[in-house]
Amino acid sequence: MRVLVAGSSGLLGGALVTRLRTAGHDVLRLVRREPRAADERGWEPPAGRIDDGAFDGVDAVVNLCGAPLASGRWSGARKQHLIDSRVEPTEVLADAVARHGTPVLLNASGINVYGDTGDREVDESAGPGSGFLADLCRAWESAADSAAHAGARVVHLRTSPVLSAHGGLLTPLRRLFRCGLGGKLGDGRQYFPWIGLDDHVAATELLLRDGDVSGPVNLTAPEPVTNAEFTRALGEALHRPTPWRVPAVALRTVLGDAADEMLLSGPRAVPGRLPEAGFTFAHPRIDQALAAVT
Repeated sequence: MRVLVAGSSGLLGGALVTRLRTAGHDVLRLVRREPRAADERGWEPPAGRIDDGAFDGVDAVVNLCGAPLASGRWSGARKQHLIDSRVEPTEVLADAVARHGTPVLLNASGINVYGDTGDREVDESAGPGSGFLADLCRAWESAADSAAHAGARVVHLRTSPVLSAHGGLLTPLRRLFRCGLGGKLGDGRQYFPWIGLDDHVAATELLLRDGDVSGPVNLTAPEPVTNAEFTRALGEALHRPTPWRVPAVALRTVLGDAADEMLLSGPRAVPGRLPEAGFTFAHPRIDQALAAVT
């Protein structure tokens, strides 16, 4: 396949480009600057502009654009930036997919679309929850509607926090835990869905090829854990004690409502559609995943 990837400079995008090329696919990368390599094509989402010819011969588009969520307190301006960095590029790409008749669009989304589900397990059949992140994910997914209406197969990659040896969530956590500062957040009972980077990119490649899958797909490991269980597992992987507890009030003081939605609550989400599509997780358990990346 010839695959056009937006967001290729990030953790997920870089790993996906490597995976696709290793598998024999032809990959083009959309960049927000003057293209400097033969595999690059330029675009400006705020202007709705994509280089002429960028979609020539393209079989599928993967959109992984989005500003980092974990960046301090969510002011009104910051929330708007998080929305704009996701919705605007998706609208531009979906419209281009519709105009060019591109058959497939895989568009990033987030597992927090389900909101806080407590102990209730949810898969893709569950409806959306409430809160800023749930609303953000709904808008993100709706931004791809023009591609679906034009007949493209659209898949929403509802991604959970990704565990990697080379960036993402574990980079700051490793430093804290190795200094003996690891501990659970709040009461630790909130669920923490997760997925290993290798499983994420392997699943994305499968979804590019499987013409029977469309709509939302949970990119999350089959065994979500609580924050307390994750904390204990990471401490064991790093051979460090995890005696501390960070009070919820302290997290809220520093991060505001970002603490409640990102750290003190979460969905007990599981993958329903990936196993149905024949996907086998390389690291289905948290201890396996952490052993591979720490």
